[in-house]
Amino acid sequence: MKLASLKEGGRDGTLIVVSRDLTRAVTATHVARTLQAALDDWSNAAPRLNTLSEALNAGEVVGAFALDMADLASPLPRAYEFVDGSAYLPHVERVRRARGAEVPASFYTDPLMYQATSAGFLGPRDPVVVPSEEFGIDLEAEVVVVTDDVPMGTTPEQASAHIQLIGLVNDVSLRGLIPGELAKGFGFLQSKPRSALSPVLVTPDELGEAWREDKLHLPMRTWLNGKWFGEAECGVDMQFSFAQLVAHVARTRPLTAGTIVGSGTIANQDTSKGASCLAEQRTVETLRDGKPSTPFLKFGDRLRIEVTDARGASIFGAIEQTVTPLKA
Repeated sequence: MKLASLKEGGRDGTLIVVSRDLTRAVTATHVARTLQAALDDWSNAAPRLNTLSEALNAGEVVGAFALDMADLASPLPRAYEFVDGSAYLPHVERVRRARGAEVPASFYTDPLMYQATSAGFLGPRDPVVVPSEEFGIDLEAEVVVVTDDVPMGTTPEQASAHIQLIGLVNDVSLRGLIPGELAKGFGFLQSKPRSALSPVLVTPDELGEAWREDKLHLPMRTWLNGKWFGEAECGVDMQFSFAQLVAHVARTRPLTAGTIVGSGTIANQDTSKGASCLAEQRTVETLRDGKPSTPFLKFGDRLRIEVTDARGASIFGAIEQTVTPLKA
């Protein structure tokens, strides 16, 4: 099934079930008012939501309406927790090589992860608002999963069963602020503003064979100002599966239902696939040409992030955003 949230009903939106072709929807408030409420009671809510989804896709549900992506908030307008990884080591290897640094051996056995911004997510059509272009505005096209309650000490084998929903995220980064923050040795803060989730989140069974080994095996397609930017393969070169990432986070703490876990920027060894963030493309250019030629995002730039199935149909809907200055 596919789930989304309308921009109505309060800060956490109103839960809706969306048709497989993303054209129709129906409110699901008789099951749960919000997606977070559904996740809090997932074992009871999920079967009822699935029944509603089957009826919607069969054209048998009362109250269905045409879906307008502009009416959607983030599926989870705010989450209890968002932890993001860097599971695609080609990205890490290239960035470090560009500055003459070696990749520590531990990076191949222990995931890189950090605590990201979860207090509010942008809707899939909301603008990326930034105070200044000088901050080095970047997109990061990633896959995310959403868990139910995960006990502390959960193993990767156990963690697989706790992955309930899958989606996309534009994890916005401000590259000009990152070096100074990391130099303090205390992690990201101002360099990580709010991110945008895909219009819908889907259950693993909705993906069929494209979801296996706790990875998404489809290309991540990105466009900038209407021009192709990349289509890196999500299932290739991912050093750690989502089950491993979830287990890594849960090693010393339980995870609350609704926790979002990100893959990190999708990147392949094969650079002909393009990139999923500007920093990656600039690194490729630096290694090839001695300096980057692709600029970071400017005000007015448009971006699109999407994953399609083998037939070319959008699975999660597209994240479509415009970079906009903060108004005084």
